[in-house]
Amino acid sequence: MSSNSTKKNDKIILRLIHPMNGNSKEFTFTPNDSASDVAQFVFENWPQEWESDRVSSASILRLIYQGRFIHGNVTLGALQLPAGKITVMHLMARETLPEPNSQGQRNRGKTEESNCCVLV
Repeated sequence: MSSNSTKKNDKIILRLIHPMNGNSKEFTFTPNDSASDVAQFVFENWPQEWESDRVSSASILRLIYQGRFIHGNVTLGALQLPAGKITVMHLMARETLPEPNSQGQRNRGKTEESNCCVLV
């Protein structure tokens, strides 16, 4: 995570919005960092302005990007986030996540399972 050995243009800057208080905070990561890495880093470096909403464990922190939950092992690079620019995500505390392949009504007729995701 956030090592100083890579150039700033190789870094992904996340502006995380805390839905409970509306405050945001920027953090810097590498494309190899996963959603779980981000949650762990934020938990260990919890912003002082979010102190009243501190969570008990990094494992319940969830990222939401473009309306979708980002599952723990998905890397920021896999999301094709632009390096050197700010990407906004929401951060929330939630015990469980929806299944990665659940698309609600859109998948009802499909029987084939896929392990890839489509980003638009």
